[in-house]
Amino acid sequence: RALCFSNVPKDGDMVDHIVRDIAALEALYGEVNEVSALKEIDYLHPAYAAFIKASPFAVLASVGADGLDASPRGDPAGFVEIADEKTLLLADRRGNNRIDSLRNVLNDPHVALLFLVPGIGETLRVNGRAEISIAPDLLARFTLGGKPPRTVLVVHVDRVFFQCSRAVIRAELWNPEKRLPRAALPSTGEMLQAVTRDRVDARAYDAELPARLKTTLY
Repeated sequence: RALCFSNVPKDGDMVDHIVRDIAALEALYGEVNEVSALKEIDYLHPAYAAFIKASPFAVLASVGADGLDASPRGDPAGFVEIADEKTLLLADRRGNNRIDSLRNVLNDPHVALLFLVPGIGETLRVNGRAEISIAPDLLARFTLGGKPPRTVLVVHVDRVFFQCSRAVIRAELWNPEKRLPRAALPSTGEMLQAVTRDRVDARAYDAELPARLKTTLY
């Protein structure tokens, strides 16, 4: 179904108002706050490590030949293990076998992680370079539900800093009154049926999904 947009600037207006160089961008925003620069370090300080140990969810960003990707990752809190102050370990759990992030790492090792902790406004950002390991001891180390991961991502830390809580506060992300019931949005089956032009049956897919998720988490 075609989408209708109103009040969208015309192409000419967009081109006339595009920022195209660093000098123009910096002039627009001004100097970096001193504290914002000081908080960035190149190792996992214990104060930052505490966020990683408490986090059950992170977003993994990577870059491949076809562009960028951001992938959600989650497990019990502390699922991203701190091997040392310069190294993180992230098990790659069972999924759909697209392995977009892993393909990207083979193309370009640079990755970024954004850690969230439920109820906490601040987030933690880690930038680094990743390698894909299939070392037997690492796979065994991350076994859950009797099933080891197929690979473990070894992230060599380059930069670490926390992000202030403004975005989370503005979004009211942890406000229970802002939570939507699942029925407020298209179901998984409905989305698949729509984008595949009815190649997937929404009702059948949604009926089978809860049991499939339960048996395929690990």
